[in-house]
Amino acid sequence: MTRKPDEISSDLMAPLETLPVFFDLKGRKAIVVGGSEGAAWKADLAAAAGAEVAVFCLEPCKKMRDIEGARANVRLVPRDPAPADFEDAAMVLGAVFDDAKAEEIRRMAKAAGVPINLADRPATSDFIMGAIVNRSPLVIGVSTGGASPVFAQAVRGRIEALAPAAFAAWACAAKAWRPQVLASGLDFLARRDFWRRFARLAFDQIAREPKEEDRDALLAETRADFDAPSRGRVTLVGAGPGDPELLTLKGLRVLAGADVVLFDDLVPASVLDFARREATRINVGKRGYAPSVQQQEITSLLVKLASEGKNVVRLKGGDPMIFGRANEEISAIRAAGFDVEVVPGVTAALAGAAALGASLTSRETARRVQFITAHSRDGAFPDDFDWGALVDPGATTAVYMGNRTLPELSKRLVAEGADPTTPAFLIERASTSRQRIIRGTIADLPGKVAQESLDGPVLLLIGYALAGQGD
Repeated sequence: MTRKPDEISSDLMAPLETLPVFFDLKGRKAIVVGGSEGAAWKADLAAAAGAEVAVFCLEPCKKMRDIEGARANVRLVPRDPAPADFEDAAMVLGAVFDDAKAEEIRRMAKAAGVPINLADRPATSDFIMGAIVNRSPLVIGVSTGGASPVFAQAVRGRIEALAPAAFAAWACAAKAWRPQVLASGLDFLARRDFWRRFARLAFDQIAREPKEEDRDALLAETRADFDAPSRGRVTLVGAGPGDPELLTLKGLRVLAGADVVLFDDLVPASVLDFARREATRINVGKRGYAPSVQQQEITSLLVKLASEGKNVVRLKGGDPMIFGRANEEISAIRAAGFDVEVVPGVTAALAGAAALGASLTSRETARRVQFITAHSRDGAFPDDFDWGALVDPGATTAVYMGNRTLPELSKRLVAEGADPTTPAFLIERASTSRQRIIRGTIADLPGKVAQESLDGPVLLLIGYALAGQGD
């Protein structure tokens, strides 16, 4: 049963609670109303963005006075604002406790056509202030639409861990080098490739400062590749077992730069969402006992897209080098003269072990782990296993694509001398919210599985190292 690769359209943007925008405040007037700690934070934020900040308050807190003393672009005005103060202002920020005063400030801002934000007053604000990750000139804003500032702060913490402070130096380099890259003579595609290379180097060398030699080397590499007859490249990326958080940081970065993504049926939509919106998405799914795109057609498509100068990502469930027919794709791509890179992923066996809370290895019971597939090219049960290795009680066996052939595998293992009571587990949709574990032994697991309805990818784990786990 075959099917054709299926290009899917990029979905329209899902509803946005708010539209994220970034104000350039350098040299512009910003008004802050209030003298509390909250108002001081707003004044400091506007000043850090380069605004000329006028703070209207009668009783400034110590923090506000400290900010005025430390920043030349902050001045305290010891009175309430008047309508004339709002003229030519870029924005108004306020932390006002009195309702009547807050309404008066809002009215004056509206009359002057100046957007306003009042702390804890979303109904009377034109915009909200989110949590900020500052790696300037890389600035990341996080907002929950005011629903949960604490959650936004938690997300900010996660992002800060992914983008350490050293990113600031690389972001500064990107800003400084952009005019030279634009003047380099590279066309649009080549310049975009330069910035992909830059991002890859930044992630790989995050602990050090970027140098001009890095820029020159990246320009030379980009120019050499784009002067060559072939421009395209292909990257095989492991999407992991299902949980989008198990996609590697490198896989995330590669996806974000792809022109085209060829993905399997087992890749969840939540992982595809990491691809840039402009990327073309093509489903080339292969499923056992179901209509599938032929491997030769997938391989030909990879070469064709690379020949068109595309940056192609072949997104595979789990790890691309574990029963993913990666060798065929890599050989064809290299034979056609294109670069190919492999980004490993978390394979299902590891997700299955995590689901059980059991190590696949043990100094006492399992010094070896073996991966097998119980599904041959024609869908039949393979008969050329090393049965001595499979019945070895000192090994843990992970069986991929073994659901339909489980009864035959179980029967043969026992016949070859395996202990019928050897612990065996079937894990469906490992690592996802729909994960399910069926526990048993190699003798009784087929009967238990037969009583269940399975519709997701499954993995079998067999071995004494798993004893007592998954309960």
